[in-house]
Amino acid sequence: MAGQLLPGENLILKLHQHWIFVAKSLLIPIALLLLVVVADIVLGSTSATNIRLPLTLAIVAIALLWLIIVWIRWQSIVYTLTDQRIKLETGVFSRSEKIIPIDRIQDCTTRQSLLGRVLGYGRVEVDAAGAQGAEVLEHLPRPGVFRDHVFVQSERRRGVIPSSPTGQSGV
Repeated sequence: MAGQLLPGENLILKLHQHWIFVAKSLLIPIALLLLVVVADIVLGSTSATNIRLPLTLAIVAIALLWLIIVWIRWQSIVYTLTDQRIKLETGVFSRSEKIIPIDRIQDCTTRQSLLGRVLGYGRVEVDAAGAQGAEVLEHLPRPGVFRDHVFVQSERRRGVIPSSPTGQSGV
């Protein structure tokens, strides 16, 4: 079953992409709905009333279908961090899982735009030994926290135990 932990494995974080992924994807349906409202106002009492209702219903149906598809895509991407691995799960009908062992991670880089810093999302690039290029986790909520947890788990696997995932000491 997808999402199960290995024996002796402890869950650290389990995340979906940030809600901004859904918001960005809804720009087109919102534009379509605004177009319908403007068309309704412009065509108010003209001879086009016969086509206005079916056109409005069709655009509303398309917008709702788009919303459902975006929601399903958003729910279908899961990032799981445990004390042994990072698991990237994607897909709706066919499922794909990528596993990155914690002890193979060489670098974990975060990137955030200004909007990402304000809203709390960003991109995390995980570079593992033996992999071709970094694995990119897009629209990750609180990417710095994720990166710090990866660092803590990586150091624990190497035998060096940092004081806390946020880099603050107990002093």
